[in-house]
Amino acid sequence: MLIGYARVSTVAQNSDLQLDALQQAGCEKIFTDKISGAVADRPALSKAKEMLRKGDTLVVWRLDRLGRSLRDLIDWMNYLDKEGIALKSLQESIDTSTATGKLIFHIFASMAEFERNLIKERTEAGLHAARARGRVGGRPSKLNSSKRELAVKLYNSREHSVDQICEMMGITKPTLYSYVRAKNK
Repeated sequence: MLIGYARVSTVAQNSDLQLDALQQAGCEKIFTDKISGAVADRPALSKAKEMLRKGDTLVVWRLDRLGRSLRDLIDWMNYLDKEGIALKSLQESIDTSTATGKLIFHIFASMAEFERNLIKERTEAGLHAARARGRVGGRPSKLNSSKRELAVKLYNSREHSVDQICEMMGITKPTLYSYVRAKNK
């Protein structure tokens, strides 16, 4: 069974182009979300996922309609592959029910992983070079060392609530807890 999924980012956008393409591709059931791709919880996509069975094909107009990121698309592909479900993208001409379609998808995924690794290596090299010049990265500390010690001392004394300590010191709870963790190491 071909099951289609369409998504537009806002209510003002029109999904007719996607719906027409999915119907023309032979989708028997089409699910549509009107929600940003950045939103993880997409009700129509969840319904489509529930309906998919082994041997079915999930059809999308473009890959970006399905995944919020390449990592998200790869996760989807892994899920679909594990369940015996194919993925077909009409605009990119990818059909993972064929050996060529799977190869193309995995080439894209491999290239994306390679790019992520290059970015990681460049970032680490840049940080190493900065440290070698004496630069220390990260966000500046909200409190100087004596005030940090006082905040931890107040926390450990248990005479004041966390909210009171944070208000007195002008810091947030996560900041206080990071000072406590750092002191207890």
